[in-house]
Amino acid sequence: MKLLRYGPKGHEKPGILDADGVVRDLSEHVADISGETIGDEALSKIAALGLSTLPAVDVERYGPCVSGVGKFICIGLNYSDHAAESGLPVPSEPVIFAKATSAICGPNDNVEIPRGSTATDWEVELGVVIGKEAKYVDEADALDYVAGYCVINDVSERDFQAKREGQWTKGKSADTFGPIGPWLVTRDEVTDPQALPMYLDVNGKRMQDGNTNTMVYGVAHVVSYLSQFMSLQPGDIISTGTPPGVGLGMKPVPVYLKAGDEMELGIEGLGTQRQKVVQG
Repeated sequence: MKLLRYGPKGHEKPGILDADGVVRDLSEHVADISGETIGDEALSKIAALGLSTLPAVDVERYGPCVSGVGKFICIGLNYSDHAAESGLPVPSEPVIFAKATSAICGPNDNVEIPRGSTATDWEVELGVVIGKEAKYVDEADALDYVAGYCVINDVSERDFQAKREGQWTKGKSADTFGPIGPWLVTRDEVTDPQALPMYLDVNGKRMQDGNTNTMVYGVAHVVSYLSQFMSLQPGDIISTGTPPGVGLGMKPVPVYLKAGDEMELGIEGLGTQRQKVVQG
C-alpha cells in the first residue's frame, strides 16, 4: 500500500493511492497516518478496505507521509563512496545523529536556505518508518519492525554541520530540511530494501545516481543496531544515508544550493519529490 497525507499544512488528511494512481480519502477509517495507525493489525484493516468505494480526491499538496514523528534518526557516511567524497573514512559502525522533527515538511514544499548559510546541500535517502516498538532486536528479525519506506531529502548546511562547534545536528535541523514522502510504502511492496535505485537532480542536472545496494550497513543491521541503544517507537523515522554526488563533493570546488534552484529526487517504487529553494 501507498499511504499518504494531503491538504494544507497542519490540516492534512490521511489518504491512500490506488492501483490506478488515484488518491482516495481514508479519513472515515483512520484519524491520521501516524504511529498509532501503521502497526501490522491497523495496516491489515486498511488493506481489507475496498479502495474503489473510498472518495477520490484531487491533491494540491502532499504533507509529510507520517505525522507525529517522535524520533528522526539519521545514519551518516553509510555509503563508502559518499564517505570518500566527504574526505572521511568508512565508519567501523553506524554513525548516528538526529534531525529535529521541526525540520519535517511535505515532499514538494519549498526548502528554505537558513539565514547566514553559504553551504546548503542536498542528499537523497531511503527513509525507514518503524511500525512497532523495537528494543534489543536481532538483525534477522529487524525488518518485521518496519512499517514501510519513503523518500527523504536530508537537506544539510555543511558549514553549520562541520565548521561550527559540536555535533552535526545543527547543520541538519533547519526548518524544511526534512522533506518526507510523498508516500509511506508498506514493507510488503518492497521486496528488497537493498536493491532500490535512487537519484537527485538540481535544475534538471543529475547530481546523484545511486542504489541502496551500496550501503555500508543495510536496513536490517541499522534497525537492529539502533535498538541496542534506544527503543524505536511506531512512527519513528530512520534516514539511512546518501550515495555520492552531494554538493560538498563537487570538484574542483563544492556547489551549493541557492534561491531559485529546483530539486527533483526519487527512489524506485517510492515516488518522487520536487522542491524549490527559497531564502529563509
